[in-house]
This record gives sequence, C-alpha cells and structure tokens, in this order.
Amino acid sequence: KKIHSVDRLPIDANTQSRQSLLKKAITMPNSPSASPSAGGRKVILRSSLQLSPSWSQRNITVAGSPPSLPDLDDKQRRHLDGDDEDDNELMELAFFPLLKETLEQDEQRREVATDDDGDDSTGTVGGGGSVDTYHSASGIWQDVPMGPPDAILGIAQAYRACKEPNKVNVCVGAYRDENGKPWVLPSVRAAEKKLWEDEEVKEYLPIDGDPDFVVKAMRFAYGSEMDLDHLAAVQTLSGTGACRVGGIFLAQFWPRHPIYVPTPTWGNHIAIMKNAGLKVKQYRYFDKSKNALDLKGMLEDIFNAPDGSIILLHACAHNPTGTDPTIDEWKQIISLISEKEHIAFFDSAYQGFASGDAEQDAQPFRYAVSQHVPILLAQSFAKNFGLYGERVGTLSVVCGDATQKDKILSELKLIIRSMYSNPPRHGSSIVKTILSDDSLKNQYYAECASMSKRIQSMRVRLVKALKNVGSKHDWSHVTAQIGMFAFTGLSEDMCGRLTDEFFIFLTVNGRISIAGLNESNVDYVARAIHTVSEGKSITQEAAT
Repeated sequence: KKIHSVDRLPIDANTQSRQSLLKKAITMPNSPSASPSAGGRKVILRSSLQLSPSWSQRNITVAGSPPSLPDLDDKQRRHLDGDDEDDNELMELAFFPLLKETLEQDEQRREVATDDDGDDSTGTVGGGGSVDTYHSASGIWQDVPMGPPDAILGIAQAYRACKEPNKVNVCVGAYRDENGKPWVLPSVRAAEKKLWEDEEVKEYLPIDGDPDFVVKAMRFAYGSEMDLDHLAAVQTLSGTGACRVGGIFLAQFWPRHPIYVPTPTWGNHIAIMKNAGLKVKQYRYFDKSKNALDLKGMLEDIFNAPDGSIILLHACAHNPTGTDPTIDEWKQIISLISEKEHIAFFDSAYQGFASGDAEQDAQPFRYAVSQHVPILLAQSFAKNFGLYGERVGTLSVVCGDATQKDKILSELKLIIRSMYSNPPRHGSSIVKTILSDDSLKNQYYAECASMSKRIQSMRVRLVKALKNVGSKHDWSHVTAQIGMFAFTGLSEDMCGRLTDEFFIFLTVNGRISIAGLNESNVDYVARAIHTVSEGKSITQEAAT
C-alpha cells in the first residue's frame, strides 16, 4: 500500500505542531529521520507500506524516477492544498488512504534497496534518495517459534478427537455428574432467572469490580467477623487473574523477594509468577516415596528461604496431589512463616468443594489472618460454583488500616486498568445474587456439598474396584486425598499406556480427575490401571 507525500502541506506557525505530530506518526521506530536528504525523498518500506513523506519543502527533486503514485481524490487534494485545517482529518491522512500492493512488488523494492554489501537497511531509489527497507509481514515473523501446546487443554482436545466408544476423560478439572455430563447448579439457574426478571443491565463494572459482589466474596472467604477496612479487595478474572494481578503487585511493591511454590503445583503458577516479574523457586511438598505430604521437607525449605520471601500455598484441595495438611500441620506452617517474616499468598480455588464445608476449607487462611501474617488471597468461583466460563474471582490483600487499604486498592486498580480495564459482570452477579438470598445460599451450600460427596464416593469406589480386579498395591492414598484430583503414583510410562491402549486421557504425572469417574466407567478404568501397574511400583524413590 502507498501513502502520498504531504509535501504541499502549508508551513506556518499554526501548522508546525500538527506537522510535528504527523511526522512522528509516519516515521518508523528506530529509523532515521524521514525528512528529505541530499535533494531526494526518503522512502520507508515495511509490510508492503511505501511512505514517501516530505516535511520542509513543497517541491521535492528526486534523482531518477520515484515510485509511481496514484492520482489524488478530492479529499486528499484538500489536505495537500492546505484547505482543511482540521487536526483529526490531518492525522487521518497520516494513515489513509492506502492502496494495496502485492508482496512481489515489496520484494522488488527490497532488491532495489539492497546495497552492494547485501545490507538491505539502506539503498537508493532511482539513483537518489535515502531508503530504509523493512521486511514484509511474512519476513518479520519468520523467526517466531511454535509454542508448546498446553498440557491439559491439549489432552482435552485429543480426547474430543478420539473416536473410541470407551474413551474416558480424567484430565480436565471440571465437575461432571453421575452421567458424565457438565452440571449447572440449580441455585445458579435460579439466580440467572432472577437476574433476567430483574432486567440485569450490561454496563461496564468499575475497575475493581462490583463492590457488592466483592463484599459478599470477602465474607464468604474470611467470615462475618473480618474487618473489611483491613482488606484491599478487587474482582478479578477468576483465580488465574487474581494470581497474575497479585504477582504484579508483589513484583512492584515487594521486589527482590522470590516466590516459593510447592513441588508439584498447578502448572500455571510458575508461568504466571515468572511473567509477573517474580523470581520463582520451589519448596518440597509431596513425598512420592510415600504418596503423602512431605511436611518435614516443606518446613525445612520454608525455614531456609530468605526472610521476607513469598510462600504460595494452596488453601485446600491441593492441585495436583489432593493432599492437604491437617489443621495442626497448618498451624506449624503458619507459625514458621510468621517467624521468618514471609508473605503468605493463598490460592483458594476449591473453598466448599474440597470438604463440602466452606467454613472448614477456609480455616488455613483465616488462621493466618488471626496470627497477623501478611497475606494475599486469590479466590476463584469456577469450581465451587460451577462457573468455569464466567471467570469470577477476587484478589484481596490484608492491610494494616483503612488508609493502607485505600493506597493498595489504588495500585491494584492501576494494574487492572492497563491489563483488562474491568471484569465481566454476569458471573459475579450470579454469585452476589446467591450469597445475598438466604434461601438460594442454603440451596447452594447443599449443592456444593453434594459435589464433594459424589467425588469422595468415587474415590472409595475406585479403590474398591482396584481391589476387586486383583491389584495388590496400597491405594489408600487415593481415599485419603481430597478435592477434585487424585495423585495416583502412576509413572509417565503407565499414563502413556492408559491413553495409548485404553483411551483413558490423563496428565503424565499420574493425576486423575475423580470427577470424570462414574458408575459406567469406573470398573473399566480400574482394570486398565491394574493392567499397566501390575508388578510395578506406584511409589518413587525420594529425591535426595
């Protein structure tokens, strides 16, 4: 495409600022000035764009023949004749009109612009005029590598493409009912009906979200006795968005302090925190030789972390292991964090879903608050409310007082504004409606408990089925674990066989989503697991 020269634009005091702005708009980053040089016209080629602006004279003499320019229409001619003084239209001229040219023409110009040394950064057009040449779009992006597929979503895609009738998906962390179908909670349906009847609007929310929803979410997490003047809280794009906003906040206001995440952890934690600008380290969490919590290793690593480090903790239903500390073990962990003056960053994705009791699942971070440990809390409503696609969550920072709250809130809003401006409305309205209505709230608590109960029953059912098919392994860790996932102890090779031979789709670390099991497939899964694990260990040597 081509953009015409503006060499007839009037030069006077009233147009100097506009010319300067126009010059900045057209001049390419890191390129030489686009003003005429040596009596010639500067030509900038980029992505099939030819720009031939002139700024300081009306008549340009170009040695040789310049690239041909199409005839001007009336609007263009008005601009070039200086008849139109409107700034907006002047700026429009900087980018429009453009005429399409082919990549072949672009390549021809690039060949012309290449000097004898093979350097295509400068050259001549028609024997005169300095030239800057940029690659076409295909050339600019030719070195962009193919990114690796997301481990979990890629497996889900493979499952959908599989044509086998006995295929089973125990990979994706989303609840399924006893028929293997997604389940929208009846309380959610009732809340949506109420929103429809109340003619819910679709206006933008504030940067920090729906304030009434945020208050309800804080009460759900911290309890009715929490002083909200000590909480800087914002609505976020589910728990992922909360972790990212929290990570950026920490990178800005608690810099040079690493964040420690458990080994293993949710796969996205490391990428989120690295991309937020934090240095990510790890602490021991799970003992594969026992398929149990490695409390000793965890406490040692937290103790050895530099004072003031950030310790990321799964509030409940640890992903991927399903292994949580007991409340007494939590007290040891929190006490050590306090002693070391660390910051505790809780990720709460399963409150209520883990045990079936939202109050019980909140004990770890509520205890941390009672011990005056500085904490951040990332809160998600995807799993416990079944609002996976609505992206509902919050981030909260426990503060010293109301003044500190206002300052922190102002900084969180600045982070959000430049990231996604404001959160979506519908999902948070559903949660707010449920938690604001005693009848709906009680209904919700019962439904959430039923999801937890079904998952726990399937844990028992799987272990029983494994025993029935002749497995000699101790699978008690599967029933001892909690939440959506079971960390089976199966090796990567075993997981590969389950997928390749039995079309059971799971992650290669042996994690299975118990929510994907039901009466119609649990015996099939048990037989397959027994086949690939028979005579082999389901524990691994402890790391040294």
